[in-house]
This record gives sequence, structure tokens and C-alpha cells, in this order.
Amino acid sequence: MAKKNPLVLKLGQAIRARRLAIALSQDDFADRIHMHRAYYSAIERGEKNITLATLQRVAKGLGVTLGALFADVD
Repeated sequence: MAKKNPLVLKLGQAIRARRLAIALSQDDFADRIHMHRAYYSAIERGEKNITLATLQRVAKGLGVTLGALFADVD
């Protein structure tokens, strides 16, 4: 198994924290942003190195800017 990228892991954790703060399940959030739940789950686990376009979609669904998400990543 390949080692996960620490930056991708931290970004996934930041996304998860933001999703939990708005009290949505992974299923509900994935539906909100029109994404398959399994793919979204892999993002939160840091298993997907997503594109900026996908990250923008996630940020919009969370109601935050890309900058805010990146600020959550130490």
C-alpha cells in the first residue's frame, strides 16, 4: 500500500471537520454536491488527490472559500 500524502490527509481532515460542523452525514453532503458518496468518503480519508475544480465544489457545498479550507490545513 502506498503511503498517503500528509497534505492530502490534512485537507481531508479539514473537509471532514467542516462537514461535521454543519451537521451533515457523508451521504447527505455528497448528495448536496452531486458526488458519489464513496468518492467523497475517499476524499475525507485522504485517499484522493482531487483537482482544484473538485475542491471548489466541496468548498462551495460547505459554504466556505478555498482559502478558508487551506487555512484549516496547518
